[in-house]
Amino acid sequence: MTQNQNLTDDQRWQIALAKDRRFDGAFVTGVHSTGIYCRPSCPARAPHRKNVRFYACPQDAEAAGLRACKRCSPNTQSAEEACVLAAIAAIREQGTMTLDQLADLTGYSPTHFQRLFKRTVGLSPAAFARALREERVREALESGASVTDALYDAGYSAPSRFYDGTQSQMGMTASDWRDGGAGRTVHWSVIATSLGDMLVAATDKGVCCLSFNESEPELRARFPKAELVEAGEDFRALFAEVTGIVEDPSQASAHIPLDVKGTAFQQRCWQALREIPAGETRSYGEQAAMLGNPKASRAVGSANGANNIAVLIPCHRVVPASGGVGGYAYGPQIKHELLKREGSVDEELFQK
Repeated sequence: MTQNQNLTDDQRWQIALAKDRRFDGAFVTGVHSTGIYCRPSCPARAPHRKNVRFYACPQDAEAAGLRACKRCSPNTQSAEEACVLAAIAAIREQGTMTLDQLADLTGYSPTHFQRLFKRTVGLSPAAFARALREERVREALESGASVTDALYDAGYSAPSRFYDGTQSQMGMTASDWRDGGAGRTVHWSVIATSLGDMLVAATDKGVCCLSFNESEPELRARFPKAELVEAGEDFRALFAEVTGIVEDPSQASAHIPLDVKGTAFQQRCWQALREIPAGETRSYGEQAAMLGNPKASRAVGSANGANNIAVLIPCHRVVPASGGVGGYAYGPQIKHELLKREGSVDEELFQK
C-alpha cells in the first residue's frame, strides 16, 4: 500500500514481526545476512534486527545487491492485493456497496472476495464501510454538527440505521455522545479492593466506568449530564463479578456487558485491547500495527488513555517497546500489579 511510504524503520520492524500483509507493497525487508529481500508478510522466520534494512521498493533492494525471496515473491504485486485496494477506493468513494457489486468490480466470487478482503484488511467489506461511516459521524458531532445532519452526511438513510448498527456495540447513541450522557441513569458504587478503592458504574446496558481512587466527582466529569444514582440491589451481582475480575484479571471478562462511548478509532483500539490474551502484552506500535496503521502509536496511546473502563478493557496490557511497565492513568504500581497477577511481568521489568 503505497500510502504508507513514510513509516519509520521502527514501525516497519513491528509490521514485519507481525507479518502484517496489509502493508505488502509499502516497503520490502532486506536481510543482509542472507542476501534476500521479502514482503512484510513473508512467513519465513524473523531475522535478527541487526541484519535488517528496509527499502521503499524492490528496485532499491536489488540495487543494494539483494535478490527476491522465492517464498513470498516481493517483486510482484498479486492480483488479489490490487483488487482489495480497488475495493477500498470504491467503498471510500461510493459508501455502501453490496458484496456482489464488489465481487463484480474485482472479478472474484462474492464468497472468495469476502475471505480475501477480511484476510487483508482485518474487517469484512461491510464492517469496513460501517466503521468508515461511524468515523464520519463522530467527526461531525465533535465539530458541532447536529445529530441529524451528521447521520445523513455520513450516508445513513435514516437515524434508525445508525442506532441499529452501533448501539449494541457502543451502548451510547449519537445524542448521548454529543450531550454528555443526557437522559441516561448511571448507577455507581465505590468498592474496596486489594488495589485500592475502585469506582464502578453502569447503566442498564452495562458497565460504563471502572477506575481506581476516584469517586462521584470524577464520574460526574465523565458524564456531566447523566443522572448519577448510588447503586442498589439490582447491580450488586454485576459489581461483585466485576470486583472478582479485578482481583484476578486473568479471568475471562468478555461476557461482562459494556456501555461505552468513543470515536470509531477509539472503539477499534479498545476492541484490539480486549483481544490481547491475559498473560500477554503488546507495545503501542504493535497495537497500532494490529489496527493497520503503525504510524498511529501516539493516537493509540491517546485512545487507550481515553478508556473509562479499566481492566475490562485491558489497556494495562500495553507496555513500551523499550521495556518497563510504562504509564497508566491510575499509577504504574496498579498496572504492575495487574500484569503480575496475569503472569506477564516480573520484578526486573518493573525496575526498568
